[in-house]
Amino acid sequence: MTFKSLMLGACSVLAIAGVAGSASAETLTIATVNNGDMIRMQKLTDDFTAKNPGIEVEWVTLEENVLRQKVTTDIATKGGQYDVMTIGTYEVPIWGSKGWLVSLNDLPASYDVDDILPPIRGGLTVDGELYAAPFYGESSMVMYRTDLMEKAGLEMPDAPTWTFVRDAAKAMTDKDAGVYGICLRGKAGWGENMAFLTATANSFGAKWFDMDWKPQFDSAEWKEALTFYIEMMKESGPPGASSNGFNENLSLTQTGKCGMWIDATVAASFVTNPKDSTVADKMGFALAPDTGLGKRGNWLWAWSLAIPAGTQKEAAAKKFVEWATSKEYLALVAEKEGWANVPPGTRTSLYENPEYAKIPFAKMTLDSINSADPTNPTVDEVPYVGVQFVAIPEFQGIATAVGQQFSAALAGTTSIEDALANAQKLATREMTRAGYIK
Repeated sequence: MTFKSLMLGACSVLAIAGVAGSASAETLTIATVNNGDMIRMQKLTDDFTAKNPGIEVEWVTLEENVLRQKVTTDIATKGGQYDVMTIGTYEVPIWGSKGWLVSLNDLPASYDVDDILPPIRGGLTVDGELYAAPFYGESSMVMYRTDLMEKAGLEMPDAPTWTFVRDAAKAMTDKDAGVYGICLRGKAGWGENMAFLTATANSFGAKWFDMDWKPQFDSAEWKEALTFYIEMMKESGPPGASSNGFNENLSLTQTGKCGMWIDATVAASFVTNPKDSTVADKMGFALAPDTGLGKRGNWLWAWSLAIPAGTQKEAAAKKFVEWATSKEYLALVAEKEGWANVPPGTRTSLYENPEYAKIPFAKMTLDSINSADPTNPTVDEVPYVGVQFVAIPEFQGIATAVGQQFSAALAGTTSIEDALANAQKLATREMTRAGYIK
């Protein structure tokens, strides 16, 4: 055989090997929500693929409501369309208990699962099995204008009561100047006004269901909570509040029109960013309010990465989940974007980092997360898990309908009494239909 023949043969072998290598590359399809932290993750994916040759990534980026609909349909029908899903703390206990998610208990020791903040880890664990890894975690807290608080002659406590918040809202309101003392969610939806109102109601001693799963909207506690909220918003809230959700209140706060905004801790980086906020240097932070009953009006949430049980690429999917939710990923974001833009609320080590400790909202975010308990969300014992939601499949539909009633009461198109009565009626009907009560 000539040298030329040997070379041609070797090249053919290399070419075949190259084709085989290319053909053996796995492509992970990842469904995620179109928020800033996830968009940033996509831009940093080259770091993952460089460390994991042979694995490629294809992104499906969707608006939040569309994402929930598509991943819920896919996993319930075992469609197998996605290898990694971005899901919330609401879905994890339901889907995990149904066997729809892959356990992550076998992540390597270097991942340090014990470093995940206990309240966040608890919300993603079912019967000792971790079914999702948190990409970022959040609670809710008071974000307030320090200049307006000072002008009103008041000082915000680190742990305020609802009475203080209502009084401060009145004092900070200047409707002629277009400044409103309090901005709160009013837009109907289980993840909009009902997230806020459920967490708030917990602090008033209210609950969704008793131990027999009977709805409790006819209770004195729910009437007190809803009445307080609506009266405070009418006194000191912006016009059209029944149409305002997270994004609308964020815009109002960034443009200096809110004295206080009680919402997701993750918003702190948005209201303190001078590129986006006209009051970036005038923002302070405090725990969500209470009424002295032992529960604060703050929620607990995490956008997390989970692997559907139907995937054919479980090993590769676990590598991606490990990368995206690791300590090393947080350090990568800090290097590229700065510490203020690191996904918050997931790891103890982040809050022990002296560089991150300099971020003005870091400590209050951690304190807010640690004060939420998804396994004991209310003053009284309840049969469900979840702080601003109830982890049962029926909750989405019931809470959306209840949210419409409460939004109408805020708008003044129905009374508080009728809104609660209608909520009790529709919740009882659906829970009976679902077999929880007879």
